[in-house]
Amino acid sequence: MFAAESATIGEPAINISIFGAFVVVTLFITFRASRNNKSAADYYAAGRNITGTQNGLAIAGDYLSAASFLGIAGAIAIYGYDGFLYSIGFLVAWLVALLLVAELMRNTARFTMADVLAFRMRQGPVRTAAAISTLFVSLFYLLAQMAGAGGLVALLLGVSGAAAEAIVVVVVGALMIFYVLVGGMRGTTYVQMIKATLLIAGALVMTVWVLAEYGFSLSALLGGAVASEGGQVLEPGAQYGVSGATRLDFISLALALVLGTAGLPHVLMRFYTVPTAKDARKSVVWAIWLIGAFYLFSLVIGYGAGALVGSETILAAPGGVNAAAPLLAFELGGTVLLGVIAGVAFATILAVVAGLTITASASFAHDVYASVLKKGQVDPNAEVRVARITAVVIGAVSIGLGILALQAGINIAFLVALAFAVAASANLPTILYTLFWKNFTTQGALWSIYGGLIVCIGLIIFSPVVSGSETAMFSNFDIAWFPLRNPGLVSIPLSFFLGWLGTKISKEKPDIDKYAELEVRSLTGIGAEKAVAH
Repeated sequence: MFAAESATIGEPAINISIFGAFVVVTLFITFRASRNNKSAADYYAAGRNITGTQNGLAIAGDYLSAASFLGIAGAIAIYGYDGFLYSIGFLVAWLVALLLVAELMRNTARFTMADVLAFRMRQGPVRTAAAISTLFVSLFYLLAQMAGAGGLVALLLGVSGAAAEAIVVVVVGALMIFYVLVGGMRGTTYVQMIKATLLIAGALVMTVWVLAEYGFSLSALLGGAVASEGGQVLEPGAQYGVSGATRLDFISLALALVLGTAGLPHVLMRFYTVPTAKDARKSVVWAIWLIGAFYLFSLVIGYGAGALVGSETILAAPGGVNAAAPLLAFELGGTVLLGVIAGVAFATILAVVAGLTITASASFAHDVYASVLKKGQVDPNAEVRVARITAVVIGAVSIGLGILALQAGINIAFLVALAFAVAASANLPTILYTLFWKNFTTQGALWSIYGGLIVCIGLIIFSPVVSGSETAMFSNFDIAWFPLRNPGLVSIPLSFFLGWLGTKISKEKPDIDKYAELEVRSLTGIGAEKAVAH
């Protein structure tokens, strides 16, 4: 078994060769895909010719991030029942996306979330607000992925120390920027499809292997976890249940996870890559099945790591709780399985960060540069060029923040939960009001987006996540006065309220005719963007 004091597991040469093989294959695919990028629709939306099944696989690849694979497996290994609650929240959230936004968004937008929000509002202020919120959500999400990449690769290549881990994050960030600059959405989609296939197959292999160790008996596996970790891993309360504050924290986390997915810009943008609303709906159904199966695998992997590796060994390893799945792979299949699973995890991170980066850069280029600054009078090639410049800037910022998060050792599943809280606070209320409330006004939209964003980020800054605790990003000072680690319980209802209040006290009259047009288009698809280059 892996010794706690060791700095690495497996053979770094084998691990890096598997990483390298994946990078070479995906770079080749990205170059091939880039040949078809002849217009803005090609770069942003892959020409709208991705099928529902392909898009479902790509959504799974986009959604099953390092948090899903590394963070949740670690949380289940350490906390048992409470760790699995992340999986439940991430999966149930897709029902909100399926029932409320997928089809309607596909019918009403061209490239970004702001296309829907600005349809019946004043273009400039609403597009700017939506772009700012998209950038913040993407940066929070990128922060988690970068931290995961640094911890994983540091563990597998045997590098230690802040400087070495920082170099790893820089290399991952540079690769991510390259994918986006060259391949656009089409290249990113193909990388995500390959990654989803590899990830689900890898998780299936580990699941079957763990169950085989216990005679294919789930109860025997759970018994092994109890023998290793104690009975608390099968009971609620190991992570959320010590006090009233932690129980409120759990409710806040659950609210953020369930409502966050339908407001994630990089998930919403995937709906624009398919030809029709029917394909958008089909892609979500495929995604639900694939993601659901994966989270069942993660339950076995998490408890398997707790039983076969042990929480002390996991927490002592570089990367801490996020090292559970790689350590279990090494315990089961030695160097080879570890190398394969590590390669899959690395692929996971690259695919997700590429999707996030193209979404954030498209939002700035399409919503701020083309629609607000240039008033729609812009050459598509110039717009794509601005998107590429933005991708470089976003990549650089996320590299810096990722290094900070990595050195703080925060669970990446938790960091992603913060991104979900920002998305649910800043984006979802405005999307739902725009689609379903005919009296909604521009002022209501701005109050909802900016209010939700400012309150959510402000509460995170003054929470135990940032300061005041041993596990905080900055543990050497204390400005934490907000008791909850996830602000969703306060920020999400407040954003809905601010959207309502801003509309009610607004002197501006709602555009009822535009709402009627939006309603017809969203429900029928009449006037929706077709699957041709624009």
